[in-house]
Amino acid sequence: MKTALLFFVLLIPAMIAAQNMKSTDSHSSQSNAKFSAMEDQFVKESLALSPVNASQAGYHKHLDKSGKAIRLDAQLDNVGPEGMAAQMKFYREWRDRFRKEAPLSSLNAEDAADHRLIDDQIALNLLEFDTIQNYKHNPTVYVELLGNGLFLPLSQEYDSKEARLGDVVSRIGQIPRFLEQTKSQLADSDAVFISTAVDENDGNAGLLDSIGDDVQSNPELKAKYEQVAPAAKKAVAEFSDWLKNDLGKRPTNNRTWRLGPQWYAQKFHYVMETSIEPAQLLEDAESRLKEVRAEMLQIALPLYKDMYPGQDNDSNLAAHERENKIITAVLDKISDEHPQRGQLIEAVKADLDGIKQFIREKKIVALSSRENLKVIPTPEFMRGIYSVAGFHNPPPLEPTAEAQYWVTPIDPKMPDAKAESKLREYNNYTLKWLTMHEALPGHYIQFEHADDVEPVTRRLVRALFGNGAYVEGWAEYICDVMTEAGYLNNSPKFHLMRLKVRLRSMVNTILDICMQTMNMSDQEALDLMMKDAFQTQAEAEGKLLRAKLSSQSRA
Repeated sequence: MKTALLFFVLLIPAMIAAQNMKSTDSHSSQSNAKFSAMEDQFVKESLALSPVNASQAGYHKHLDKSGKAIRLDAQLDNVGPEGMAAQMKFYREWRDRFRKEAPLSSLNAEDAADHRLIDDQIALNLLEFDTIQNYKHNPTVYVELLGNGLFLPLSQEYDSKEARLGDVVSRIGQIPRFLEQTKSQLADSDAVFISTAVDENDGNAGLLDSIGDDVQSNPELKAKYEQVAPAAKKAVAEFSDWLKNDLGKRPTNNRTWRLGPQWYAQKFHYVMETSIEPAQLLEDAESRLKEVRAEMLQIALPLYKDMYPGQDNDSNLAAHERENKIITAVLDKISDEHPQRGQLIEAVKADLDGIKQFIREKKIVALSSRENLKVIPTPEFMRGIYSVAGFHNPPPLEPTAEAQYWVTPIDPKMPDAKAESKLREYNNYTLKWLTMHEALPGHYIQFEHADDVEPVTRRLVRALFGNGAYVEGWAEYICDVMTEAGYLNNSPKFHLMRLKVRLRSMVNTILDICMQTMNMSDQEALDLMMKDAFQTQAEAEGKLLRAKLSSQSRA
């Protein structure tokens, strides 16, 4: 009896604990369910505020508060004061709702991760609206938004070709309104933003012409196009003139393309989602730069002996000077092996076939069954940012849609010397790395797996707000796996170029921090890229431009 009583007494706390746990689990389950519903509503409403971004995500129809269905692909963003105010109000209200109605501490690990992504993205958007305000100073934001608005329905297959062309024609009809709103927002601009926006806007003009060719076989669409296209083309042409002759001549009141230390640090926190400070990252990059250069020298020395028989290996020189002389000489010889200027895209396609075969032979990673990757020329309106190549993943809501590996062809107007410099930078070996990084088994494979994440809302949140450092980290990690697996028969030439690319990532970090926060000059930046990281002049000039156009970007 005493034993039974003791057992019962001991059982009481366990029963109470179990009941409390059941109550806690029930509360937690309710919190997660509520968060999931809020998450879904937030994402869809945020996309509805930017129809072009909705097209990018594969979200095509939205029910407004009255229950009316809006075809988002037929709309261009409202970028006027009313539209911007609506976005600011939206993000402030949702930030408060998430924190009050679905606090982080009440969520399971998966939902908590989504909560952090959303909270950081909202904070980043509000930092932009309230403080940095690129929308008042950088016209490339609008030019690229417009270009994507026209390009995305053409390159996706969410509906029939006729329906998608109808969406594009509808957007064309809204271009005059969109560009007038843009003018009302832009107060001043740095010269580098002006020149890039003008060049990219030429791509939009070309896109309008090509759409005119696409609608010729459909009398109804042709008639609609001919009704709206003249005003749209006029607005696009006048916008370029306005950029050069109005906005470009306004005083900037010391506002430049540089973010400055304070804004940079704030943005860094939300973009990188790390406790590491920019100064620490800079120190790590500078230290690793020296280590990789030393590793490159050891690979270059036997190659140098074969390539330059009878030459002294200059062991009497100072370490940095010796590295520069030996490594540069070897890289120069390797860079002789490159495609012809008109054969860049064909070379990339051939490399892609060989890489696929190696992945299968070595069982590097599971390849997608979708087979939806296509190599295409980079759209002209995006060549300011993607001067060499980039990956354009399918919409997360439409994972079977086309994934695009953008390769920027050599501009026919580019002088031969500059074209040769660019081709030497992207020689046969570097091109293979680029294709591994951007396509297989890099970004393409990663996004293919990401596009299988369930539930769909979680997939969408992580695609829209995912951590860029993680995305780039995967692409570099898997390139290392390919190298260590013996890609190209353990070619020392490829290994040396692989390390040169690794130098580039460190230099990109140094450039980003020093140019945006420490007033690094153009010449200092060029010297760093060309003398410390062995980049050609054409490549260095392209990276210099990109460092001014964007900060804390993924590449």
